[in-house]
Amino acid sequence: MEQAITRTLHALSDPTRRAILQMLNERDMTAGEIAARFAISAPSVSHHLSVLKAVDLVTAERHGQHMIYRLNTTVLQEVLSLLMDLFKVGVDADTQRKEGGHA
Repeated sequence: MEQAITRTLHALSDPTRRAILQMLNERDMTAGEIAARFAISAPSVSHHLSVLKAVDLVTAERHGQHMIYRLNTTVLQEVLSLLMDLFKVGVDADTQRKEGGHA
């Protein structure tokens, strides 16, 4: 599980991939529609989409000749939940230290 979180956070660390996720949050899109919004090559967009698909942040479904990419909000919610749990542990430990307890 920890390895999956690390891979997901790595995928989210790239600004182009975050921009793709923001676009897909607005609506489902084809790779061509996504590529048209960037000043990078279509193969680069394809690579970014592959990384996002590998960690299930994006799903793809064939419609005729086109692949339609969709944001997978379930994975984002899981990652946010795990991060919040980690943050809570940090807050609890910090509170204990301030109160003279041990963390």
